[in-house]
Amino acid sequence: MPSTDKFTGWVGLDAESVKGNLVKTTFSPKEFTDDDIDIKISHCGMCASDLHTLRSGWGVTNYPVVVGHEIIGTVTRKGKNVKYEIGDRVGVGAQCYSCLKPDCYDCTHDNEPTCPDRVFTYDACYPSGDVAYGGYAEEGRYPASFAFKIPEELPSEIAAPMMCGGITVYSPLRRNGCGPGKVVGIVGIGGLGHFGLLFAKALGAEEVYAISRSKAKEADVLAMGANGIIATNEAGWAAKNSRKFDLIVSTANSPDMPLNDYTKILKPGGRFVQVGLPEEPIPQFYFGPLVQSNISIGGSLLGARCEIEEMLALAASQGIKSWVTVYPMSEVNTVLGLMEDNKARYRFVLEN
Repeated sequence: MPSTDKFTGWVGLDAESVKGNLVKTTFSPKEFTDDDIDIKISHCGMCASDLHTLRSGWGVTNYPVVVGHEIIGTVTRKGKNVKYEIGDRVGVGAQCYSCLKPDCYDCTHDNEPTCPDRVFTYDACYPSGDVAYGGYAEEGRYPASFAFKIPEELPSEIAAPMMCGGITVYSPLRRNGCGPGKVVGIVGIGGLGHFGLLFAKALGAEEVYAISRSKAKEADVLAMGANGIIATNEAGWAAKNSRKFDLIVSTANSPDMPLNDYTKILKPGGRFVQVGLPEEPIPQFYFGPLVQSNISIGGSLLGARCEIEEMLALAASQGIKSWVTVYPMSEVNTVLGLMEDNKARYRFVLEN
């Protein structure tokens, strides 16, 4: 049962809320347990997932909904089983619960995002039936097992987008061999893609390239440390880069991606990993290159808890900075419109 406590947030009531119709009102968080913390939210990054959910793009959303899963804040209440202290600065990402049972294969093999009992931070329900609410709010209540101490070196507005956007690309880079001697491509230069470039370089890849429709963002790409940009609107781009990449991570959300051409620019044995989630199916795909060049195509969902801790430590030690624009939380409806118009360079962060 939900608690009788009342938190304040910006609530989506229907699919029209994506047009900037969030309503500031109260909601009842999950029942507080000995394993939970309450957070006074200072910052929340804005993710494309928020838009997909608000408009029911990935299926019918369970309204009312409070989106936002790049949450930074300070602990104001702790259960007796919680290691954090009041006042600690923590972050919560796109997943807020998994079973963590010793007989769960996923949870015991650093694959908490694929646990059958996983709970996403919004538009989801806990095993108790309580609704999970996100970070477009003044307060939040979450299991402490999915809250992460934020290193002192990372400002809150910088850390916030890493809790989803950052880990979504860090995990597949880490798990698919990004490092010295590797040539890595990042498809799509947006909120996720810019983290792909930053983290691929931080992990020591020999060469890192952005792959985008045009070279409009070339100056930004080079400033992020990439070796260059490949424009797919230029004739012969795939032939010019044949067998170039060991690994490609795609953040594209468009169903018309040139997937067949992406396979042609992978080295034999190369890997293509999709992390973006288009609302529509991709066009017909030909399996020839996969078989002939021993290429693998896969997907990746978020990242393990240990990878989130590792990512935050790496960002702190190497001074990695998210490219963000900060707005007051009170202007969330205006910023939703900016997101829809692809105005982010490269992540919007809301601040209470």
